[in-house]
Amino acid sequence: MTQALGKVGKAADLGADVYAAAGALRRAGEALAGAEGQTQARWQLMSVVSEQPLSVARAARRLGVARQGVQRIAVNLVRDGLAEFQGNPGHLTSPLLTLTDAGQRVLGAITVRAAPAHEVMGEGISVDDLAAARSVLQRLTQQTDIWTGAP
Repeated sequence: MTQALGKVGKAADLGADVYAAAGALRRAGEALAGAEGQTQARWQLMSVVSEQPLSVARAARRLGVARQGVQRIAVNLVRDGLAEFQGNPGHLTSPLLTLTDAGQRVLGAITVRAAPAHEVMGEGISVDDLAAARSVLQRLTQQTDIWTGAP
């Protein structure tokens, strides 16, 4: 039946494969982050705000998850000394989350620990194929956001 649907069926199959890959990556992420006393969710948030300080709402949008969950994780990271809130000149009631030096060290340790896992994940796949897959996933995300009306 999927073949009969052509592009629609292939898009549905890709969606199912993305869900399977996301589950496998979450399990791997929990193991990698857990070795440094963190969770995969904390790792994701630390990674996102390491690029640039973000408000909780913006970080949640970037991660594609609920703001409330990110708020809880952010507060815990601040409590644990891994992140801090700083003023947001663009929005006084929505501070920016940024990593502390301790948070940068923890993120660095997880990143180093993840390198061999990423090597295994990419084994047997050319650099060009990895780049093409990333491009397709980025486009899929864009098209899905357009369809759902996500900001």
